[in-house]
Amino acid sequence: MKYTVLLFLFLSQTAFSQQYKSRPITGLLGAFGAEVELVKQTLKNPKTVVVDGVTFTTGRLGKQKVVVAETGIGKVNAAMTTALLLDHFRPERVLFTGIAGGTNPELQPGDIVIAGRTAHHDYGSITDKNTPTRQTRNVITKQFNPVYFPADTSLMRLAEKVVKDIPLEGIPLASGGVSDRPVKVVTGTVVTGDVFVASPIKVSSLRADFGADATEMEGAAIAQVCYQINVPHLIIRSLSDRADAEAHIAFDKFYPTAARNSAKLVIAIVQAL
Repeated sequence: MKYTVLLFLFLSQTAFSQQYKSRPITGLLGAFGAEVELVKQTLKNPKTVVVDGVTFTTGRLGKQKVVVAETGIGKVNAAMTTALLLDHFRPERVLFTGIAGGTNPELQPGDIVIAGRTAHHDYGSITDKNTPTRQTRNVITKQFNPVYFPADTSLMRLAEKVVKDIPLEGIPLASGGVSDRPVKVVTGTVVTGDVFVASPIKVSSLRADFGADATEMEGAAIAQVCYQINVPHLIIRSLSDRADAEAHIAFDKFYPTAARNSAKLVIAIVQAL
């Protein structure tokens, strides 16, 4: 019986993956207009395509054909835009650029987290009658997804390689200068929820429960959609704040630097494909 179930799941997933016929194009997503604009400015021969009200921009980045879109903030918007992207353009891979709140005490605004894995931090059972779980359920196989959605290994390794040669921006200081501390880049865990975290208590919880390095509002939704359809993906996040009580102040101050650092890495990844 065990092997019959495993065979069924394998055949179901294989059959669906065969339905998804990718095209030679890379999908690039960002939550905010400013994040997306940084990528769009690098495109050659940009053209606008509107799909069910969502604006996509196609063009070339280096030797690669790409399609760029703003997902909007939050998991539902991110999932919707990703689904439209996959259905209409059929990209070979999906990359996300954006900012996040830092939950790793060794990181500061401007630093980058290459998401080796992502998870929903606001999903799970909250009643005593059910077995607690943080696992979403795959609508295709009807089985539980993993708690952590793994990034595509090839894209992750490529990001780790190319980031070494990118001139990332240091952190602006109150005096108007720039921090001498080099930008730190880690491959780690990014957690997603429909909430802007600005609480040291919540930061400690996310760190303890998930081993989170950063928290944001879109990544795991994009990762789940890609995972369920077997499309390679990678989430890149640059920190705009530490997700603490001062997060709103830090966000306003460091957002431009963080957005540029994340966009630079995503652009470099595409150019290196």
